[in-house]
Amino acid sequence: MEDSAGGVKGAPSRAAIVASLAGIILIWAVNFVAVKVGVRYFPALTLAAFRVTLATLVMIPVYLANPAARGLRFSGRDIWTFAYLGFFSVVMNQVGFTVGLRYTSVTHSAVIVGMGPVYALVLAVLMKLEKATRAKVLGMTIAFAGIAVLAADNVKSAHSSLLGDAIVFCGSMGFALYVVLGKRVARRYDSLTMTAFNHFAGGLLILPLAVRGWWALRVSGELGRIAWQGWAAMVYMAVFASALAYLLYFWLLRYFEPSRLSAFTYALPVVATLMGIVWLGEPATWGQAVGGILALAGLYCVEAGRG
Repeated sequence: MEDSAGGVKGAPSRAAIVASLAGIILIWAVNFVAVKVGVRYFPALTLAAFRVTLATLVMIPVYLANPAARGLRFSGRDIWTFAYLGFFSVVMNQVGFTVGLRYTSVTHSAVIVGMGPVYALVLAVLMKLEKATRAKVLGMTIAFAGIAVLAADNVKSAHSSLLGDAIVFCGSMGFALYVVLGKRVARRYDSLTMTAFNHFAGGLLILPLAVRGWWALRVSGELGRIAWQGWAAMVYMAVFASALAYLLYFWLLRYFEPSRLSAFTYALPVVATLMGIVWLGEPATWGQAVGGILALAGLYCVEAGRG
């Protein structure tokens, strides 16, 4: 791809970085609650498809309004890049997250999603982008022990299930793949171009499911009976948690290593868990507390090993 505007500009200010990171964490933490509200009114798969489709529609005018977009030319390699990154970041991640939350709690899903740096490290090691040191292996072991504790907690929890945790995990692996693979091409595209075309590719892939879901709701008469809370949750998921948060994330990815950027989301499980307890009335158990502490301790060891 050729950009008439030139190369990558200098790194952003510390204030801009802090504000962007805080915004991403807050948006994604609220998104856990939004999804739990949305699945009360929509089938989970339909909700995910609507979210991706609406986010794609939002990105079209945003991208076209960018003057630099008219100076870009794409090759076949660019289209392939957008296609596989769009599948991992938009389809696999967002569908897995939405459907998984239908069957598990905010607490469990928040810890699983917050383990993103560990997933990214495992993939980076497998792809020979990073070396597996003793500290990293220890951190991964501790972190996955936390996941095992959460899995054991499912046995006595009416708000969580192994199925839901597994689906959320698959979605999180999709985002980890996006982070690791996206870093390789981050400097070839500006953040708006990458975010927009990832969503365009994901939107095209998910469109048949969105049409099928809309038609099923319309035929059954459920479409007109969906309360405003359901529509509001879906709009929030699409506009803020998808389009805006991804735009900010990929912008930051240009200036950070993927595993280092993922580590800044340590606060996400804590914030999302508190929101689930306060807003949704989810119970807090010792299993959740121990599992979360182990997972965060493992993340700390992983990052200490990198340092």
